Amino acid sequence: MSAIPAEFSNVTAVTKANVYFDGKVVSHSLLFADGSKKTLGLIYPGTYHFGTDKAERMEIVAGTCEVKLDGSAEKAGYTGGEFFDVPAKSGFDIIVSEGICEYICSFLD
Repeated sequence: MSAIPAEFSNVTAVTKANVYFDGKVVSHSLLFADGSKKTLGLIYPGTYHFGTDKAERMEIVAGTCEVKLDGSAEKAGYTGGEFFDVPAKSGFDIIVSEGICEYICSFLD
């Protein structure tokens, strides 16, 4: 388990939302002084596939989801306070069965 941040200080918040899958996945970008970027988002019930360019860490803030990384046959469940890493140039399926899954996505080097 990781300590999920409750807030971020000294960031630039991009007001234009990133909207995917007809509004069922929505996030906003946070830009940090050191050049790093994170997104904060919501995932409504459904099954979605995301591709990655950079490696990512997905921290689950609240709710639950199941994840299947590209190239894996197995799904793993995650809940608030847990995270999973996605390799660069890869992807993952994320399944939210009920409620809303809230997340922080960090783009890794």
